[in-house]
Amino acid sequence: MKTEIKDILTAVQHGTLSVDEALLAIKTKPFEDIGYAKVDLHRNVRQGAAEVIYGAGKTAGQIIGILDTMKKNGQDVILITRLSQKAADEIRERHPLHFHEEAGVGIIGQPGQPDGIGTIVVATGGTSDIPVAEEAALTAEVLGNEVARVYDVGVAGLHRLLAQKEILMSASVIIAAAGMEGALASVIGGLADCPVIAVPTSVGYGASFGGFSALLSMLNSCASGVSVVNIDNGFGAGYLASMINHMEPRKA
Repeated sequence: MKTEIKDILTAVQHGTLSVDEALLAIKTKPFEDIGYAKVDLHRNVRQGAAEVIYGAGKTAGQIIGILDTMKKNGQDVILITRLSQKAADEIRERHPLHFHEEAGVGIIGQPGQPDGIGTIVVATGGTSDIPVAEEAALTAEVLGNEVARVYDVGVAGLHRLLAQKEILMSASVIIAAAGMEGALASVIGGLADCPVIAVPTSVGYGASFGGFSALLSMLNSCASGVSVVNIDNGFGAGYLASMINHMEPRKA
């Protein structure tokens, strides 16, 4: 985490960079105001991950402007969530974009090798939950994690999940995305010895209330170690899983 700053401080410690040079490298402006957006340039320093562009509600032109600013300031890998096909097509005219239509995720640049402490497993109750799960999985991959996908293992056919016990037991974090009654997270929470991040999805019939049924079930899980993000918030789950998977000992 915060690799760039650590590299600068290490260079100072080893005498290959002066204090003034290090100060100049760190003391860039914290954000750039481009009128319709204030692009956060110090987020990687503060949080260990650079700013992510939320594409919904933004025009392709606005996204391109933000991308231009980020690229100009040295950000080589950029994640865009909730991106439409139309906007992706326009962005491709200015920037090389890899677009994952099912998840609505666009990626600029090539993520580096995974450097997390273990593997993040992303599981879904059904095939209909995959778009949200893919948003989580792609987010985690861009943030430097090895990700394993275990899809369509819901409780309606419990044997499908039990057949994946080896993968689940080897995970450092598990993301469980499910709609309907959202029981998958509790079942996984009762099997695994790692943190479980539950993602309620808006999949289900009328009484699922657009994901509220799954949300409430997950919040009331009797399995220990289960946390819950917002409905359909695959990005939030992937980001949190990455933070857990990059935890380091705090030195006094």
